[in-house]
Amino acid sequence: SESESENKLDGETASDSESKSEFGGSPPVPTSDDTPEVLNRALSNLSSRWKNWWVRGILTLAMITFFFIIIYLGPMVLMMIVMCVQIKCFHEIITIGYNVYHSYDLPWFRTLSWYFLLCVNYFFYGETVTDYFFTLVQREEPLRILSKYHRFISFALYLTGFCMFVLSLVKKHYRLQFYMFGWTHVTLLIVVTQSHLIIHNLFEGMIWFIVPISCVICNDIMAYMFGFFFGRTPLIKLSPKKTWEGFIGGFFATVLFGLLLSYVMSGYRCFTCPVEFNNDTNSFTVDCEPSELFQLQEYNIPVVLQSVVGWKTVRMYPFQIHSIALSTFASLIGPFGGFFASGFKRAFKIKDFANTIPGHGGIMDRFDCQYLMATFVNVYIASFIRGPNPSKLIQQFLTLRPDQQLHIFNTLKAHLVDKGMLASLEDA
Repeated sequence: SESESENKLDGETASDSESKSEFGGSPPVPTSDDTPEVLNRALSNLSSRWKNWWVRGILTLAMITFFFIIIYLGPMVLMMIVMCVQIKCFHEIITIGYNVYHSYDLPWFRTLSWYFLLCVNYFFYGETVTDYFFTLVQREEPLRILSKYHRFISFALYLTGFCMFVLSLVKKHYRLQFYMFGWTHVTLLIVVTQSHLIIHNLFEGMIWFIVPISCVICNDIMAYMFGFFFGRTPLIKLSPKKTWEGFIGGFFATVLFGLLLSYVMSGYRCFTCPVEFNNDTNSFTVDCEPSELFQLQEYNIPVVLQSVVGWKTVRMYPFQIHSIALSTFASLIGPFGGFFASGFKRAFKIKDFANTIPGHGGIMDRFDCQYLMATFVNVYIASFIRGPNPSKLIQQFLTLRPDQQLHIFNTLKAHLVDKGMLASLEDA
């Protein structure tokens, strides 16, 4: 009687009990075989275990090849690919929510979900463009106006969606509509925010984008390989197929892979230089004088290891030391993004987020660890790598009024005189 009266107060009828049945002990919905017919015929004589091995292997090689192609096409194409992946991941998660509550025909749900995605992307992309391409924004009048009022426009767009949601509330489905409102916003927080952190990492230099993503891919592959051939001890109940042997083997393989990949990429400016806008050529460029991170230096090997390796010193890039931190996170903490996704799928009785990639599931199934990795890389760069950018400060200085520029000049001159630096420069 209490639950019935509560439902009446909330304006619900049988929605709560029916929604509970959606999450209850019902068996998972069987999934159809999405393997291409060509592979099915070629692998028909193999057991299901080895058939899955070959399907996953072939599709993995195809995805790695595609990854190499888009890297070759440059950072702008990579940014567009990240946006496409973000939209597809958002679609997969929102579709799950829609399928769970499809019988209620919630008004405007899909329209509002995509509208909020548009608003959040407008906000983040606007912030990114203003931050990294300040000169371009200040030069173009329309962009300068949009940049000046960017946050107000973003807030007005979101507020419009918020009002639309309130107007769409229906007495019978109040609770469900607020469920989906929260579902949409959590999805935006997980998917959109993380994807823009990936873009920020990319603008710091393609190496900060490629190495972390490659480490996650390597760990995923090597953990699967070690687990397939040597796995005996279950790792976590959320993912019964994960084993300690795969987890440990993937860790050592990923650290070694990260060191080798970092050594190769650190020697190329196209990977190490940040993406910048060139006023003279009116184009985006990736060319600079490599920082200390990407210049070979000599390091002393600890005495304990000298007898083992036979060397006293080793020449390596400082970035390789940072790559150890990146690959360690990708191996030890990154998989928890996958475990989180596994728990999410188990909660809704589904095997995969979608069937976009045969043998692998949906796009979100492949990027569940990448989003967690992107956040770590962004925090790592902000904490240990990035410092004040003189070029950005000069760009902002040049946009000030002449009297403001003169005030800053006099303040800086007085500071340098007090430090004794200006006098030494004049003597020189």
